[in-house]
Amino acid sequence: MTTIVRLDNVHKQFGSNQVLKGVSFEVKKGEVVAIIGQSGSGKSTALRCIDYLEKIDDGQITVCEHNLAGSAPDLKALRRDVGIVFQSYNLFPHLTVEKNIKLALKHVRKLGHKQAAQIAQEVLAQVGLSEKADSYPEQLSGGQQQRVAIARSLAMAPRVMLFDEVTSALDPKLTGEVLKVIEGLAAGGMTMILVTHEMGFARKVADKIIYMRDGLVWETGGPEILDHPETQELQEFVGIGL
Repeated sequence: MTTIVRLDNVHKQFGSNQVLKGVSFEVKKGEVVAIIGQSGSGKSTALRCIDYLEKIDDGQITVCEHNLAGSAPDLKALRRDVGIVFQSYNLFPHLTVEKNIKLALKHVRKLGHKQAAQIAQEVLAQVGLSEKADSYPEQLSGGQQQRVAIARSLAMAPRVMLFDEVTSALDPKLTGEVLKVIEGLAAGGMTMILVTHEMGFARKVADKIIYMRDGLVWETGGPEILDHPETQELQEFVGIGL
């Protein structure tokens, strides 16, 4: 399979705080990778570097043939290839669900009204929210808003999707709604990198699990590493997390 994301000896620090200390991993096309670890281990920073929301200090990152080290990449082209969904939904409160989705389609992809509306309906159906097209964000539950945020990213037809703790602000029922959507994307062959604290979900949906600790990739492997950790650190983390 083609490698779609590659990090090689990536370093990132904020002031005197060294957050990434030489992180290396790769993601193949169609692969679902879950990144787990304690708070402060560098998971979310690594994810943000993949979308060039943070610029790395040293090392190499290649995402969908975009080189993110050195001079600034073509951000418009990068953002077309990479979708990212955060813990906060970042929806425009004064726009309907459909208009939230159509905004980038019209301004970034330069699509006409009819084509943008068609794509908006398609992605809303994909996340199970066809009937909410004319609703405003405040009329939706947290889980529904997160699904709209996912639909908005899907509308751009990205080659890889990044999810940063997208269920951490949701209760168990709403978490289940969102994870079901992500599970459907995985079944459809979408390349995804998930930063998550949902160990059961990581075990169920991920092809590869990366355990980060102290700014490093500490252990990596298939879902079986959650049942048979090689390191004491992962054994202790899984014991707490399950």
